[in-house]
Amino acid sequence: MSSDPVDGILAQWQRERPDLDASPMGVIGRMARLSKHLDRSIQATVSEFDLNLGEFDVLATLRRAGHPYQLSPTDLFNALMVSSGTMTHRIDRLEQAELVKRIPDPTDRRGTSIVLTNKGLSLIDRAVEAHVVNAHHILSALEESEREILAQLLRKLVISFEA
Repeated sequence: MSSDPVDGILAQWQRERPDLDASPMGVIGRMARLSKHLDRSIQATVSEFDLNLGEFDVLATLRRAGHPYQLSPTDLFNALMVSSGTMTHRIDRLEQAELVKRIPDPTDRRGTSIVLTNKGLSLIDRAVEAHVVNAHHILSALEESEREILAQLLRKLVISFEA
């Protein structure tokens, strides 16, 4: 197997600090590098639909919530792990583009719900199809069995942080 830039970093630490087991830096460094590559690739895909990653996430979250494709702003920012200010900005942008609208919350007279418009539903359906094609392309370097193992290991790490 060929080496990557992280191998060079690990070799430098081994040379400079042979007393340290820097192997976890290899895993974390590769995940960080992959995160940047993934963000760029996904952004390139969703930008074809005049969306950024955050806006795509909001629309996708509403879409996968199922009919009637609506959630409270609190449910949205909890699902997406962003601040309420960030969520408000995203919703404002999507509302201006007529992809979502704010409606009175049917269960709380004081609240609002965010609902996909027909235009938003059509757009996210097309964007998520392109996103899935891109995801298959991204993972094409791995065999199916490798993808399953990677998914299990990543799930284990996520659970350890979010438990």
